[in-house]
Amino acid sequence: MIDAKKKKVLFICTHNSARSQMSEGFLRSLYPEQYEAYSAGTEPSEINPYAVKVMDEIGIDISRHRAKSIKEFVDEIFDYVVTVCDQAKESCPFFPGRAVIHQRFPDPSQLKGSETEILEGFRKIRDEIMTWMASFFKNH
Repeated sequence: MIDAKKKKVLFICTHNSARSQMSEGFLRSLYPEQYEAYSAGTEPSEINPYAVKVMDEIGIDISRHRAKSIKEFVDEIFDYVVTVCDQAKESCPFFPGRAVIHQRFPDPSQLKGSETEILEGFRKIRDEIMTWMASFFKNH
């Protein structure tokens, strides 16, 4: 059951595999009393295992999350809809709500290199998302 006092937030990226999933996990972890967090993709695929791993490193478990389509939420009203990639911003349908925010983060799933290099790239994006979220949602 959704708490009516909590603000509802939907994070959207293309595949709902990394950035939006990490964002959902962060908001649930950082401000569980104030926000109800969701995530979805314009073209959902599956959760990236590197996203699961780097979130687990900081004590946030997103291993049970699943990639979801924005179609699952089209009739919902959100306080905030946050697109975290340019492609999602361009193809995102209208969601009624208080604010639509675009906060672009690089796509870590496009990283190439050794496993160590890929993990470092995911950590960098994870930390950028966490820093932005801690600042933005603390005051809203």
